[in-house]
Amino acid sequence: MARVRMRVDGVVYEDEVSPRTLLTHHLRDGLGRVGTPIGCDTSNCGSCTVSMDGDSVKSCSVLAVQADGAEITTIQGLADGPEWHPVQKAFREHHGLQCGYCTPGMVMAAVDLLKRNPSPTEDEVRHGIEGNLCRCTGYQNIVKAVLSAASELRGEGAHPGAFSTPPAGVPA
Repeated sequence: MARVRMRVDGVVYEDEVSPRTLLTHHLRDGLGRVGTPIGCDTSNCGSCTVSMDGDSVKSCSVLAVQADGAEITTIQGLADGPEWHPVQKAFREHHGLQCGYCTPGMVMAAVDLLKRNPSPTEDEVRHGIEGNLCRCTGYQNIVKAVLSAASELRGEGAHPGAFSTPPAGVPA
C-alpha cells in the first residue's frame, strides 16, 4: 500500500491505496466522487476526464499514486456552491447532452479548452474535445454549448446562436 495525499474538489484527503489503483477508481470508490464515470478504462472515451493541477487528464490513465500532492477538480467540484459553472449551464441550455454519460468528461475538457483558448472557433472546439466520445448527440449541440460558454466567460453574455455558420444540412 502507498500513502497518497491530494486535494479533491477543495478538500484534502489522505489515504492508503494499492500502487495499481487508477485515479478514477480512487475518486469513485475511495472518495465517493461518483460524478466521474468509468467509461472504458483504456483512455479512449474521456468520460472520466478531471482537472489535475489545472490540466485535464483522463483519470483512467493516471494512477492514484501519480496524483499524490495534486489538486484535482471533478465535475462535482466545478460549480461554485449552488451556482453552476458557465460550461455546465451552457450544456443544459443548449442541450449538449442526452444520456449524460460523456457529459462530465466533456464539460471538464471544455473548461480546460476555454482556459487555454477563451475565443475558440468551431474547429478549435471540435479539436479541443476530440479525445472525448459521445455516442448520442452528434456533437453539434456540444460545440454550440462550448461556444456559448466561451462568450459568457468573456463577459459577452450567452451566445444564442453559437455557430458562426450553420452546420451542413441545417438551414440558416
